[in-house]
Amino acid sequence: MASSSAPAPGAQPAPAHQPITSSRKLVLLGESAVGKSSLVLQFVKGQFDDYRESTIGAAFLTQTVPVKDGNFVKFEIWDTAGQERYKSLAPMYYRSAHAAVVVYDITSAASLLKARAWISELQRQADPSIVVCLAGNKLDLADSQRQVSTEEAQKFADEEGLMFREVSAKSAEGVEDMFKAIADRMPIDSPAAKSRTGASLAGRGGVDLKQGSGGSLTDGCAC
Repeated sequence: MASSSAPAPGAQPAPAHQPITSSRKLVLLGESAVGKSSLVLQFVKGQFDDYRESTIGAAFLTQTVPVKDGNFVKFEIWDTAGQERYKSLAPMYYRSAHAAVVVYDITSAASLLKARAWISELQRQADPSIVVCLAGNKLDLADSQRQVSTEEAQKFADEEGLMFREVSAKSAEGVEDMFKAIADRMPIDSPAAKSRTGASLAGRGGVDLKQGSGGSLTDGCAC
C-alpha cells in the first residue's frame, strides 16, 4: 500500500516563510517649525504636543511597519534639526538613507522654497535610489491659513519624481498612510542576507517607542 503524505491529525501546516524584518534608514528634512518632530511623534506614539522646543542636532528613534507578504520594514528614523546652524550636519544623516521625508508647512510659502532646496541637495548628494516624499504638514489649518495649494506642491512633486502627501501631525490625518506608502517602496532583505546581517543590525541600537521602551524622543518643534 502506498504511504500517505497527509499530515498527522492536529498538525499545523508549515508557514510559507518566516517573516523578514528589514531595517531601513529614513531621514526627515525641512526648515525649523514645519513640524518634523511632531510627525515622527504622531507616527511612533500616536501623540501630539502643542509645543516642543527645537531639535538640537538630530533625534533618533525607530518604528516597524508591516508590508506585503507578511514582512516588516523597521524604520531607523533620523529627525534632523531645521535651524540653519545645523544644516552642515545633514549630509551625515541623509547620505546613507534609504528614504527621506522633506517637510514643509502648507501655511508658509517660504517653507516650500526651503523644501525645494533640500530636495535639490538630495538629488545632488544622496544615494540615487533614495525614496523621497514631499510632505505638506498642518493640513488641519488648510481652511483658514493655507498659503501653498495642493496643486502647486503636487505639480512640483510630479516634475521631480517624488512621492507627495499632505498630512496633519496634530490630527494624525494621512501620517500613518504616508509612512506605510514609503515602507511599501523599500526593498526587503532576502532570507540569506538577513541571516548574515542580523547580528550586526541587532547591535545598532535605537529606541522603539511603539514597544513602550524607556527611550524618549528628543524635543523638536511641533508648531
